[in-house]
Amino acid sequence: MEARAKAPAAPGLAPPVFSVKAQLDRTLLQLRSRTSPIEKYTFLAQVKQADVEAFYKLCLEYMSEITPIIYTPTVGDACLQYSKIYRNPEGLFISLKDKGRIGNILRNWPLANEARISVVTDGSRILGLGDLGVNGMPIAVGKLSLYVAGAGIRPSSTLPITLDLGTNNSSNLSDPLYLGLRQHLPSDAEYDAFMDEFITEMGRVYPKVLVQFEDSSTDHAFSYLERFRNSLPLFNDDIQGTGAVVLTGLLSVARLVPIPRNEHRILLFGAGSASIWLVDSRGLVYVGWEEVADYKMDGSHLTGYAIDFARRHYTGLPMKDLAEIVKYVKPTALLGLSTITGAFTPEVIRQMSQNTPRPIIFPLSNPVHLSERTFAEALKHSNGTAIFASGSPFGSEFIGGVRREPGQGNNMYIFPGLGLGAILCRAKSVTDSMVQASALGLAGSLSWDERALELVYLRIERIREISDDNKQ
Repeated sequence: MEARAKAPAAPGLAPPVFSVKAQLDRTLLQLRSRTSPIEKYTFLAQVKQADVEAFYKLCLEYMSEITPIIYTPTVGDACLQYSKIYRNPEGLFISLKDKGRIGNILRNWPLANEARISVVTDGSRILGLGDLGVNGMPIAVGKLSLYVAGAGIRPSSTLPITLDLGTNNSSNLSDPLYLGLRQHLPSDAEYDAFMDEFITEMGRVYPKVLVQFEDSSTDHAFSYLERFRNSLPLFNDDIQGTGAVVLTGLLSVARLVPIPRNEHRILLFGAGSASIWLVDSRGLVYVGWEEVADYKMDGSHLTGYAIDFARRHYTGLPMKDLAEIVKYVKPTALLGLSTITGAFTPEVIRQMSQNTPRPIIFPLSNPVHLSERTFAEALKHSNGTAIFASGSPFGSEFIGGVRREPGQGNNMYIFPGLGLGAILCRAKSVTDSMVQASALGLAGSLSWDERALELVYLRIERIREISDDNKQ
């Protein structure tokens, strides 16, 4: 469970010369002495358990250093190793075997009366790593740590929840240390019945709590957002948060590209939106394509949404090579949500550079090793002209004697302020207009100095400032 602030030591129980500031410096030194990211992650988890106030002071004072440890990219490794590195519970676990008594399980949270924000995952699609089952708990814990660091929400108001409905991951099922149910995922009917009970009981037990869904399989993410979004204040960060932060990035970079906004052409490799050319792992999606029937509405249950974005006027042969598609479509912006490492090949980047003087390259897949292209490679193959933002952090690069900083399309820019605002106004639902407003607010938040450096997003150190503004 979430630890509380550590009480001052009684006389004799602390060294004679002791200060909170020196102890914070000491903790930072100990953190930096760890050699691997996962060692740093487990160390910070111990600090948080022992002294939550010191943990968040570190987060605030060293935001750019701490954030990649407590969330992407390190949290992906923490999920993969969760059943091996687990020490203490940091959240609530509700399994399929708890059906019929979910309300009782929810009431077992020690800080139930203080809870105001809950991040809920079923672990079925963690980042780009797939079905990790109960090992997805670090996602919920990490997101809520960002709510505290990014928006100032009280640690005691956070409630991480992992729903364990089983796993189809054979590695989990065969792992003797795996902490979750050793059974395959249930049928959709069983899944729906479990989720219906969970949402009903959340509304009864926690009427003041905002729910953020996180890292569910694509089908369930869309269907449960539509199914429950009016039952209680709820949003899905993978859908709405990601959409908002990408919209922010595109609005931000539009000022850097000498092309009218209505003349941009966006190619999205992995999913789709209105004026976008869509490419998935099988190629360009268009009406009449022999496999486009895979994308269809099945009653009210969304099994695939890309039919809405399939091109209706393309009559050529199927195209599966991304470089060929880029040459045909001539996009000004290329967005990646494919989790296919290196999908934006040098040829693709060079072709993008022929389409526009400032190609917009957004490889958004997480974690780092699944990114479609690195910052250094994007600059190299575009001769330094690319405007770049990624899902996971990359370091700065020097090109032509000029230091260039990559953007990171981190949902942390959106959800803390959005969540804080929804809590403060006691919203009954999280509407699309609220999400859109957060994107527009973020896009207009860059300082003149940040604009002069051609930054896509504001510096992460300003997250509290912008979250406070975006709650309005």
